[in-house]
Amino acid sequence: MTSPAAARAAASNLILVGFMGAGKTTVGRRLAEHLHWEVVDCDDLIEARAKKTIAEIFASEGEAAFRDLEAELAATLRDYRQTVITTGGGIVERAANLARLRAAGRIIYLRAQPEVLYTRLAGSTHRPLLRVADPLGRIQELLAQRAARYEAADQIIDTDDATVDEVVEAILR
Repeated sequence: MTSPAAARAAASNLILVGFMGAGKTTVGRRLAEHLHWEVVDCDDLIEARAKKTIAEIFASEGEAAFRDLEAELAATLRDYRQTVITTGGGIVERAANLARLRAAGRIIYLRAQPEVLYTRLAGSTHRPLLRVADPLGRIQELLAQRAARYEAADQIIDTDDATVDEVVEAILR
């Protein structure tokens, strides 16, 4: 019987998790270029399947429906090989999703402080979870809710002051 660690190594995927604004998409693209791998963005895949933007899904069906779509997608990630997979920030909210990510490859948490995330996300109009009176407070609240699951990653990299290339180098070390 194959151990969980051996199964993850055989999957050969790198899965980036973390809060919105942590750099998953940008780092994922650069990392995939460096490795000569494919890159897939879970949010893009969900939008393509739903034929709606994430903001439209949230507006018309609600967050729970979006999380269901995210879970359906997470169940398919084990089918990828030599792929950098960038996830939505809340994919870890469901324990089953975290288990599915772990079965699909090595999980890397790109961590950033709430104030840094707030600055990076300032002016963003397509983030439904931040359409509140106190976006910084909401960021802090969501980070606190997700912290334990984010930190269950195989690797944690702080992105606050790091360049994209520095983050990629840290992942490859």
